Amino acid sequence: MRRIHPDIQDDPHIEQAYAYPAGRPWLRVNMVASADGATWVQGRSGGLSSRGDRRIFAVLRGLSDVILVGAATVRAEGYGAVKPRESWRTLRAGRAPVPPIAVVTRSLDLDLDGPLFQGAMSRTIVVTCEAAPGERRKDAAALADVIVAGESEVDLAEAVRELHARGLTKVLCEGGPRLNAQVAAAGQLDELCLTISPMLVGGGAARVLDGGPAQAGLRLGHVLEEDGVLFCRYTKEPKEPTDD
Repeated sequence: MRRIHPDIQDDPHIEQAYAYPAGRPWLRVNMVASADGATWVQGRSGGLSSRGDRRIFAVLRGLSDVILVGAATVRAEGYGAVKPRESWRTLRAGRAPVPPIAVVTRSLDLDLDGPLFQGAMSRTIVVTCEAAPGERRKDAAALADVIVAGESEVDLAEAVRELHARGLTKVLCEGGPRLNAQVAAAGQLDELCLTISPMLVGGGAARVLDGGPAQAGLRLGHVLEEDGVLFCRYTKEPKEPTDD
């Protein structure tokens, strides 16, 4: 893997290249997309991935305090609980061996008997709203920590504040595209880590954000390259101060 922006002749240290800013909460979205913007092939992201993407994916998980993901992505990608890695020992010094997964769901249509809830080393978190079915909330609470944020829909800003209140300030959002759009619309997105795969996909696959308008200026932090795959890190441009 090599760095092609900024123009620094070095062998990039991935953990340092993706280190969270010190002293403040931070939410990053990590996604992979084709050159024409598709975020899946036949309904899953794995067909767009690469060896380098999988290495960075693992490092981003190891750096995070919590992994935020939508229920549709949990079902489509077959999410299980995060397993510890020897390479995370230093990254996670003073923290739990693995970050918990926080699933965002209004309907609570989750497999509570599945590996995401049974035997997770870090207890799974369910993020839902007041309108969620009461019995399902009780069932989920027996196996997971439940955060109720919002009334008829999940309030992402409130949900993120609740995660921060639990000391989970380094948030990694793994999508999918609908959740990404909701996070951005709620003003919670600080960073986008985007892997661009040298493929054309076409069809009806969603883009990185799939929802209502959520415009935000981005600043390019770095571009890494390996085997023709680009690894881009963007941060949100700070708002310009306004005169009173």
